[in-house]
This record gives sequence, structure tokens and C-alpha cells, in this order.
Amino acid sequence: MKQIVQYFNTGETKIVEAPAPTAGAQQVLIRTTNTLISAGTERMLVGFGKASMIQKARQQPERVKEVLAKVKTDGLMTTIDAVRSKLDQPIPLGYCNVGEVIAVGRGVADISIGDRVVSNGPHADVVAVGRTLCAKIPDSVDDETAAFTVVASIGLQGIRLARPTLGETVVVTGVGLVGLLTVQLLRAQGCRVLAIDFDSAKLELARGFGAETCNPGNGEDPVEAAMAFSRGQGVDAVIITASTSSNDPVTQAAHMSRKRGRIVLVGVTGLELNRADFYEKELTFQVSCSYGPGRYDPAYEKDGHDYPLPFVRWTEGRNFEAVLDMMASRQLVTEALVTRRYPFEQAGDAYEALTTDKSGLGLLLQYAAPVEERLIRSVVLDGPNAFVRGGSSLAVIGAGNYASRVLIPAFRKAGGQLHTIVSAGGLSSAITGRKFGFAEASSDTDAAIANPAVDIVTIATRHDSHARLTAQALAAGKHVFVEKPLGLTEADIDLVEQAYREAHAAGAGPQLMVGFNRRFAPQIVKMKALLAGTREPKSFAMLMNAGAIPGDHWTQDLERGGGRIIGEACHFIDLMRFLAGSPIVAIGGRRMGRPGGDGLVEDKASITIGFADGSFGTLMYFANGAKSFPKERIEVFAAGRTLQIDNFRRMSGFSWPRFSKLNLRRQDKGQQDCCAAFLAAVAGGPPAIPADEIFEVARATIDVARQLREQRDDASAGGI
Repeated sequence: MKQIVQYFNTGETKIVEAPAPTAGAQQVLIRTTNTLISAGTERMLVGFGKASMIQKARQQPERVKEVLAKVKTDGLMTTIDAVRSKLDQPIPLGYCNVGEVIAVGRGVADISIGDRVVSNGPHADVVAVGRTLCAKIPDSVDDETAAFTVVASIGLQGIRLARPTLGETVVVTGVGLVGLLTVQLLRAQGCRVLAIDFDSAKLELARGFGAETCNPGNGEDPVEAAMAFSRGQGVDAVIITASTSSNDPVTQAAHMSRKRGRIVLVGVTGLELNRADFYEKELTFQVSCSYGPGRYDPAYEKDGHDYPLPFVRWTEGRNFEAVLDMMASRQLVTEALVTRRYPFEQAGDAYEALTTDKSGLGLLLQYAAPVEERLIRSVVLDGPNAFVRGGSSLAVIGAGNYASRVLIPAFRKAGGQLHTIVSAGGLSSAITGRKFGFAEASSDTDAAIANPAVDIVTIATRHDSHARLTAQALAAGKHVFVEKPLGLTEADIDLVEQAYREAHAAGAGPQLMVGFNRRFAPQIVKMKALLAGTREPKSFAMLMNAGAIPGDHWTQDLERGGGRIIGEACHFIDLMRFLAGSPIVAIGGRRMGRPGGDGLVEDKASITIGFADGSFGTLMYFANGAKSFPKERIEVFAAGRTLQIDNFRRMSGFSWPRFSKLNLRRQDKGQQDCCAAFLAAVAGGPPAIPADEIFEVARATIDVARQLREQRDDASAGGI
């Protein structure tokens, strides 16, 4: 397939070739026929990409604060690498897609192959979209008209928040594409509408849709015009669909509104509000979020959990349907809003027009490539660092943030030969694959694992798939490097261990490695060497100032991510096991308080571990600490001496013979050395981590997570 992306670092907009996506659970696969370029949103994104670094920083001051905070905790060089990696990751453009359904995923029952649908899919000739983000197109609505559905739904959601009634006076400030559609929807609802804009051509269209108009560029005063329009009473509602950094639209809205009027911001404006403007009239001000309830809710958009209609009448999907009904009845028309049509292959010309001619409205992209050309699931890449066969050949399953920013660069620096990269959506595998010199990009996991050219399978997917994919790769005779955790349940670990034992039944078999990189950090290697001369039991005190993650994030979902103890704290359980050099004989924990608020308590816990040699340690895992405090601290007490590592940058020894400190210029958590150790094992060396330790740590982590979840908080549980 082909898709349009925007590169933030250079401002370049281009079409990239990528593997076709597949229809996952609760998803619909669509062959695109038309997409609409959203003049406001996409012009802003393209403009941001072309801005200089200083201009980008000025536009996002909150991001600058985050970067400065990261410098304090992680160091300058680590922060620079992270910022460069972020800007180097292009984003897909577009969210107004029309096409024909060519496949449906598990759980989709009310959409069939061959249906024409609208969705919020991007500018791509094949898209996979959540079922709740699709709506069937009535037979009387053509594809070009339907392409305006999502943009119209943005205006419709603003109207729903404004709650206009028949005969009310409503001002629409800014009559670009969303504004003109909003005017029509308001008129269909029986409202009198005043349109305000500086573009006379757009105001002429608004008049054609039944609105009265005001052009401040011709010296007309918006407040005076609105007061006259409302017969001196003040307007009932103002819907701001303009895009500007000025505060004027909000200030003017307050001045032209009647007492207890409503103001809804759909677009983007300055928000330096004057309290007196709102206080005396008791005005209501609300910001509208995209195209309706469900937006940005993973349970709705990705998992297909629709909101019950009796309780949430208008979701984003049902807003799509309402707009399509308006189109079918000709109460919403779009012919006059089409500025120009472009073949998809000429998308570059469309974006050039978007940035040079701000008077343009509807720019339509039309897709005509044969469907068989779009559905190729493996693409040969021609990146700047072409794959050369030799050594250990890798297939990387997963192309998310950690894989693309940390894991793949680490394998590449360690000498791994990058053969195939796989992602379900296809696009991220193509982008990451070209960047790092993979031979192929794919959306077919099974084919990548079975490929005889692949020696190693590296798994960096969502946590709930780790065990299954690891067992599959071991059964195929592949060496496996799986990002932590190995699995989420005892059954997961049993599955992997059985596959590992069967692969080794006849002797030497494939290597198995979990990405416990902190074992291989240079300061930990030094600490391990220093401790080797100490025969006494050791005491460990480890702190993870992990920071908060929202409760609806997939890592917090026990079925998908396993929670943060299994997903993250496992790093330090393994690290303690490594430094102790002795099997775990006991593990227990205590989590913080009773569930309440967001319900998250597991990520604020204390874990105590006992070892066979008498050593013990405590891991304090906190999600409620200050961001400015170092994220990770390790302390070891043994034989009257102490070692301390602070955030993998500074290491100090106290009363330690011939050692006082080991400080690094940049943070090093051992990712590259971890990958190098694994590749050395694949080449015939000893296992980077003994398999028995991998299974031991996995089971201990699952056990303590279970204890924390089952913890009783009443007095009978022994609490104080």
C-alpha cells in the first residue's frame, strides 16, 4: 500500500510504500476511494514541520519544560537523542476517508465486505480502522460528498455542546471548511446564523447557505454586527471554528453574547480570558473535543466497546451517521466546498497548494490503483543502509517507540544483521525499516518467523503476545530475544518453558533471552565485579521512581499489559537476582492503600526478596514521585561497605578498597551490551542469561504481582 506521512524534522510531506495492514479484532479493512485533506488541521501540521527548531519550541512551550526536566534527570546527551528520535519519526496525515470494505476482523458483525463506509482512516490506499469509527454510506450519497463526513462531525459535536434550539441566534467565527459545514447544520436546525470571517469568498458561500455575514477586514465590527443581528439582546451562542493565536475571537464572543450565553471553541485560538467578561454575564465556555464522545478512549476506538445509546446518544460513530443522513436529505451539501481534485499520486501538489493558497477549502485525493497492488504484505526496502547477509539475521516483530528508538539501534550497533521488521499496521515497519537498513518490511508475523533467512526473532510487541510469539519462534528453531516481560501468567511461562525444553530435547537448541538490559550496564558490571570478592550476604535497596501512567493506558490493563509490576518492576527483580548470584527463595510485597480515584495501587508498592545465601533486598516501585527526582537508584550494603548507582549516570563506593566512583558522560542502561551479549551467545558462546534464571524471575514476578492484587486492607490482614 501507499500512504502519506509528514516528517517533523524536515517538514517534508511524502508518499511512502508500506506493507498492507490486516484487519485485527473489531477492525475493518478498507480499500480507499477518496480522502479529504483537512485544510485547517493538516495545514497547521505541515507548517509546524517546516518551522525551525526555535519556532517549534516557541509553539510548544510545555514540551520545552519536559525536555529541560529530562536533562536534569537523564543528562543532556540522552535527552538530545530522545528529542532527535521523536522528531525523526513521521506521522500519518489525514482523517477523512471513504472506501469499500474488503475484510472485517473478529467481532465485527454489522459491516460486511463490499459495504461503502466513511472512517477516520488516514490518507492511504488501504486502511484498517476500528469498527466504532466507521459508518455505512447511504446509496444516495456519493463518495466525494461522504468524504466531508468526519470534518462535518467536528462541527456537529460543537453544535451539540452549544445546545441551540429552534429560532436561536448563533455566531460562527471562522468559516473555513468546518465553519461552512457548521453553518449548514445550524440552519438545518432552525437557527439564525451570523458568519464572521476575513475572507469575502468564504462569506459569500456562507450567505449562499443562509447565513448573514460580517467581514472585519472591511472595517465591520463583529460585536456591533452580532448585537444588531440579535436585535440588541446578544446572541444565544457562539461557535468558534477559527484557527488563530489571537485572543480576539474569545473576547469578542464574550462581548456579543447575551447573559448566560454559550461559547464553544471548536478551532484553535488564544485563551487569555478576562474573568470580568464571563463573570458578569455568567457565560458558559467549553472546548469541543474532535468529533464526539469516544474520541481518544481506547476501549471505544480500539477495543470496539460502544457506549450504550440510551446513556450516550451521540458518539463519534453515531455523529458520522447523523451527518450522512443530512447529506442524504440534501440538508448538507458539499459541491461548492470542493476546491480541487488530485490523483493520490499527486498528493505533493495538493499539499503545496494547501500551504501556498489559504483560500482553498476542500482538496480531494482520489485513489485508482488496482486493489491487488495495494494488498502486498511484504515490501523490499531500499533504505540508506542496505542489508548485507552475514552473521546473525534478525526479524524484529513490533516497531513501536522502544523498538525503534532503543532496541533496533542497539542491535545494529552490536552487529546484528537486520533482515525483516514487522508491524500489524505496516506503516511503522516501513518507516523504521528504511531508517535502519532492514531488507524487508512486513505485516505478516507468521511469514517472518518462518522465513529461512531469519536466524533470530526479536519480539517487541504488546505484552500479552510475548509468550505466544516466543513459543512459536522457538518451535520454528529460531533464537529468541523477547522484550520483558516473558509472559503475564503462569500458563504463559509454562508455554514458553515447554517450547524451550522441546527445542533443546535433542541437545543444543536455540538461545532464549529476555531484555533485562540493566544486568549489562557498565556500572552494574563494575558493581558485580566488586561484590564478587564479598562472601557475606548482601542487602539491596532499589528505587524506581517510575512516574504515573494513566489507568486507561494499555500497560495498566492486566490482560494486555500485565500491570507495571510484571511489565516494568521485573527489571529490578532480575537485577537483584543477578547481583545476589543466588536463587530467590521468598518474595512478598505490600502495595499502597486501598483502591480509589483512578483505582491504581499496584504501581505504588514495596517488594521484598529473600535469597538462598541469606541476602535480601527491597524494591520500592513508586508511580507517585516527583518527575524531577532521579528515576532509578540502586544501593548495596555488604561487609561494612556500600555501593550506590544514581540513575545509571553516577556510581559511588563508600569504604570500598581502591574504588570511589565511576561516573558516565551519558546515561547507559546497558541496552547495547545486552544485545551484544545475546549475539555472542547465538554465535556459540554461553547464554547471556541462563534459561533457568529467566523462568525463575518470570515466576517470581508474577507471584508478587498476584500477592499485591490480593492484598487485604482491613485490620484482620495484619495492618497497623
